[in-house]
Amino acid sequence: MLINIRTSEANKLVVQELSRKVFPGASENYISRVALAYSLSKGAKLDLEKDLLDGKGKEYKDDILFGNYRTFYIAMICQHYGIYKSDANIGKYVKMHVDHGLILMNKIFEESKNYTGLDFILEQVEQGIDLLSENEFTNDAIIFDEKTRGLRVKNKEYYLGPIDIRVGESFDGESIFFKMNNTSIHNNAHVAVAGNSGTGKTFFANSVLKQIVKESGGKVNFIFLDFKGLSEEDEKKNADFFDSTKCQLIKAPHKAFPVNPISFIDNVNEKNRIMGINKLVDIICSQTNLGKIQQQTLKDSIKDAFADSKGGQFPTFKVILEKVKEREGPKVSSLREILEGLAELDLFANTSDSNNEFLNKNYYLSLSGGLSKNIRFTSVFLIVNYIYNTFMNMEKAPIEGDFQGMRYVLLIDEAHTIFKEKKSQDLLEKILREIRSQGVSVMLLSQGIEEFNQPSFDFSSMCETAFLFDIKDKVNLKLMQKFMGVGDKDAMRLKTSMEKIQKYQLVSNLKEFKVGELFKA
Repeated sequence: MLINIRTSEANKLVVQELSRKVFPGASENYISRVALAYSLSKGAKLDLEKDLLDGKGKEYKDDILFGNYRTFYIAMICQHYGIYKSDANIGKYVKMHVDHGLILMNKIFEESKNYTGLDFILEQVEQGIDLLSENEFTNDAIIFDEKTRGLRVKNKEYYLGPIDIRVGESFDGESIFFKMNNTSIHNNAHVAVAGNSGTGKTFFANSVLKQIVKESGGKVNFIFLDFKGLSEEDEKKNADFFDSTKCQLIKAPHKAFPVNPISFIDNVNEKNRIMGINKLVDIICSQTNLGKIQQQTLKDSIKDAFADSKGGQFPTFKVILEKVKEREGPKVSSLREILEGLAELDLFANTSDSNNEFLNKNYYLSLSGGLSKNIRFTSVFLIVNYIYNTFMNMEKAPIEGDFQGMRYVLLIDEAHTIFKEKKSQDLLEKILREIRSQGVSVMLLSQGIEEFNQPSFDFSSMCETAFLFDIKDKVNLKLMQKFMGVGDKDAMRLKTSMEKIQKYQLVSNLKEFKVGELFKA
């Protein structure tokens, strides 16, 4: 199928002027090839009904327009629109993008009289090279340089005394304590809790948080991420918990979370900014089915939003949404849908928390079941990533004597649901490994134990302390042993305990108590 096209009548003069003034010595077909590639690089999807201009301009035969690179240009069109190479409309798409590119290029050179064709080509090549390097994604924290860190991150106060948590009592009435930050007993303060709904798991978690706040004199703060949402009945039941910990309940989307998660991106260092934008794009895309073109559109839109931000401010999801609309036009897309959810529901603050004040307060974030799954997933990951990056830019929390300085507890409910995908697991693994030295404890709550033991990573192995309530799969002794880190020596005690377990009863691998021994929460 030969593709012969004519530019629009208006663009006939444009291509002549570009060839004469901007790209002197270059043939007109060369200019049109550049226009075609430039238009496609902008990510715009043109409409055959609305964007197809007249055909009264410069004519290009197939071999003249494409030269020896026909296959590549056709492949770009096919990839851009998701069509096959035999599609009858390919010629129209080529014409539309040639015209579109010529219009864009003409505008650039009209507005910048000293901008040369060589400047333009070199800039586009440089941007292309940057895009290739930008596709490398890492879960590493974005570490600011010393100057930026001093401006952007305020070290959170830590508590260096003992934090002894009463987790229950034996059937003989003996109190059982978890000495969470005692390094002579525990290598880390991460905790895994599993139990069916209604077994006392949430009550137990709330009790632990209450005691941490009390024992530390309020210096250790927390965030409780509730993926399933808190009902009004549960809110009333937990009134004492909210009062005693001075915890602010945020029921999304009725109240915004007090941070702008985009502000973890470095707006000073260019390399860090690219890494931060990549990470933001990856977080959003990992929870949706966005294609490569939409991912690039999102990335370019975030860049544009940062370029427009003045005075050290950070863009918001509303601004990014507007940039996406400018690039995509009026069409509906999955990218726009996810951004509309993040922007129009006002899930996050529009301003940055320059001194990380939210880390000095306690929050319970309830993500309503009325929110779409994509929005809930994305919101949680944005917050987790923000917290992780912020703490990793702080000084390490010191160890004095036997006690690790403690700053914060990140509690994630329904962890098995949130960290289901491979990329999500990789992020959680990195957080568990690195954040403990910053004085942060991660508590993972789940209804079962099989979710903790993923093929790629065993989460329970990174949470030194495990508490196990009644579960559905309690007949699987090997799996329970793995979750608890219990050897064959204690396996029979664990098996017997789980056969007798009742509501508000549990077993643990606490070194301060008998491993696998049943006790009351």
